Amino acid sequence: MQNTTPHPKQVRAHVFISGRVQGVGYRYSTVDTAIQLGLTGWVRNLPDGRVEAVFEGSQTVVGQMIRWCYQGPPAAMVQKVLIAYEEPENLRGFEVRRFEKSELGQEEGV
Repeated sequence: MQNTTPHPKQVRAHVFISGRVQGVGYRYSTVDTAIQLGLTGWVRNLPDGRVEAVFEGSQTVVGQMIRWCYQGPPAAMVQKVLIAYEEPENLRGFEVRRFEKSELGQEEGV
């Protein structure tokens, strides 16, 4: 007999978080939370003071992570969360990335 349980659809959310989100442990709390939820992706600080992150996983779990982004760690004061959904790239693991100066001017800023 064939297993007919549907697999949850994988989604990718590209998120930009504004407010007091740098210097308050936001990136590392994001990594911890994403790993606990079983998500893949990355997070980094941007030169304009925002945090940028990509989350890949089931729609339900990515939604949980996005809800967490509106609050972040205790010292954060989130003002705005912008979300763009993209095609998943099947990332592995979850990491902190660095913003490369060569990317200046290429950033979309959703």
